[in-house]
Amino acid sequence: MFHLKKKSAFIVLGLVLVCSGVYLLRKSGSISYLFAIIKGKKTVDQVLQRTEPIVDRKYKELFSSKGISYPPAEILLVAYKLEKSLELWARSSGDFKLIRSFPIQKASGKLGPKLAEGDSQVPEGIYQIIGLNPNSSFHLSLKLNYPNDFDLEKGRLDHRDRLGNDIFIHGKAASIGCLAMGDEIIEDLFTLVAKTGKENVSVIISPNRKVNKLPEVVYPNWAEELYTDIKRELYIKKINTGSDR
Repeated sequence: MFHLKKKSAFIVLGLVLVCSGVYLLRKSGSISYLFAIIKGKKTVDQVLQRTEPIVDRKYKELFSSKGISYPPAEILLVAYKLEKSLELWARSSGDFKLIRSFPIQKASGKLGPKLAEGDSQVPEGIYQIIGLNPNSSFHLSLKLNYPNDFDLEKGRLDHRDRLGNDIFIHGKAASIGCLAMGDEIIEDLFTLVAKTGKENVSVIISPNRKVNKLPEVVYPNWAEELYTDIKRELYIKKINTGSDR
């Protein structure tokens, strides 16, 4: 009987310790992260718990040196396919200012807009970020609203109904129609977009800094209209493409 009571006491003590540990984890916010790891899923907030302190240290002073609040009111990401460069622009109340440029690790396809599902083309145009994926196969990712209204309209005119989808800015260095930025840079961009709010972030993907057609590329008949729209958007936002430097 004594041994039975002793065993029961140990069981009760064990349960108390487990429950206390769960309570402390929940209070610290770690339990949700622990369960996410067990399930193989993370939330945006759980990613930010890890990345935000690092990104804040890297960018808070940099934004301040440009005279921009942190996080900013708006972010603009400008990608140039030919130059394999993605620029981070931001503003608070004034004009957009260039914060940093990043090398694009990989962008599949060639110059020219995306036309069809499976063509491996990175689209060209003016886009919004419509989703943040903390469980991407490419570390982290930002989903673009491709096909946008322009893409859909031209698809109807050309009788193209399979335009493709699921276009992202993501980590790693592999791409099938997306912009692969590497893991460190996508953590920076993911965190900055989350802190700013995806509804306050625009993305322009341009064929090159001059936003013009090249003689060796075959273009759809509406490419000039698309590039005029991109030039206009860059002009309105007062973005210096550096094409005249």
